[in-house]
Amino acid sequence: MLRRHVLQSAAAFGAGWLPVGPRAWAAVGATARAAQRRLVVVFLRGAVDGLSVVVPYSEPAYYRARSSIALGRPGADGGVLDLDGRFGLHPALASLLPAWQSGRLAFVHASGSPDTTRSHFDAQDYMESATPGRKATPDGWLNRLLGVLPPPPGGRAGPTRAVSVGPVLPRICAGRQPVANIASGSGATKPTALDRPRVADAFDALYAGDDKMAQAYRASQQAHREMIDTLRGDAPDPDMQAANNGASLPSGFADDAARLARLMRNDARVQLAFMAVGGWDTHANQGAASGALAGRLQPLGQGLAALATGLGPVFDETTVIVMSEFGRTVHQNGNGGTDHGHGNAMWLLGGRVAGGQVHGRWPGLDASALYEGRDLAITTDFRQVLAEVCERHLDLRDAQLAEVFPDAGAIVAQRLGVLRA
Repeated sequence: MLRRHVLQSAAAFGAGWLPVGPRAWAAVGATARAAQRRLVVVFLRGAVDGLSVVVPYSEPAYYRARSSIALGRPGADGGVLDLDGRFGLHPALASLLPAWQSGRLAFVHASGSPDTTRSHFDAQDYMESATPGRKATPDGWLNRLLGVLPPPPGGRAGPTRAVSVGPVLPRICAGRQPVANIASGSGATKPTALDRPRVADAFDALYAGDDKMAQAYRASQQAHREMIDTLRGDAPDPDMQAANNGASLPSGFADDAARLARLMRNDARVQLAFMAVGGWDTHANQGAASGALAGRLQPLGQGLAALATGLGPVFDETTVIVMSEFGRTVHQNGNGGTDHGHGNAMWLLGGRVAGGQVHGRWPGLDASALYEGRDLAITTDFRQVLAEVCERHLDLRDAQLAEVFPDAGAIVAQRLGVLRA
């Protein structure tokens, strides 16, 4: 990777690079731009069936393995939306097709964790820590990333530089760096117990010192106030709220995604964000163009589209990564579903994504190519995708990548080309 950085430096001469010595150059402009870029990670908990998201419709083996849940070829009733003549997009994700056509959506097929576990909990832990097979890792890779990012313009980063949407702080965000946590749904702007003056005064007095616990408390309170102010400041018109008459939105994820987009668009301090969506463990009645899986994919696609739309011009400098702990079996089971598998598909959206492509080496679905005779094989380690995004999008250097992905070794040096220069 060192040689690659030297070549990048030479190519960038005259575009923000300043000489600092006879043989050295400083990436002043690049670092400043990277500090303005955003990263959103969406984790699909439960192991989504990547073979139904990005369908290898050109392979006869796909149809032999899935007698009742295979999606039809393009043009057929309930058929996939053609992507590149080999793969097709699930029709429930039609809201994302414009992003593909405009070059802002890509996939990395046959990707995932090299660990062999089929346990949801272990696999999620390994992907969130980015240390497959090692449970002792104390922090998540997104928290480590937060610790090595270039400082934002104007100096020190605040407590809202990273945000997690959900009831509790997830494994991926755990660590030494402060990460703000906001509730999903309408609870995001509801007062908490600490918003009550008497309770707040008591806790303020309790944590009035300058030790680490006190500092963490004050940082979390500051982050909470900043996010509430931002979200409420961009709340819908009261007349519009009254017209809803208390009805919930069609999709909880779409609502959360739109709210996160408003927060990130209105608050330039928010650079990293994490969201998790459950419900992908489709052991039975998975369905094809309609059914349980389609019913989950549709609001997911709509939510991702809402995130892109809500970000507005900020989407040009944002990369969204969608990942899941592992894929599902190639063959359907006796209940019309799929069981825990291995290889999957990662999704990438954003203004700098090399979109309109299915990246990675496709191993095929012939019996001889399957992992353990039953699963899509993995040809791309998920950390390779994450590292490339961190390097190309957030301007991380070799030493920083080694901190974020400590067990990856040479994996992070391999480039897929998922981002445009």
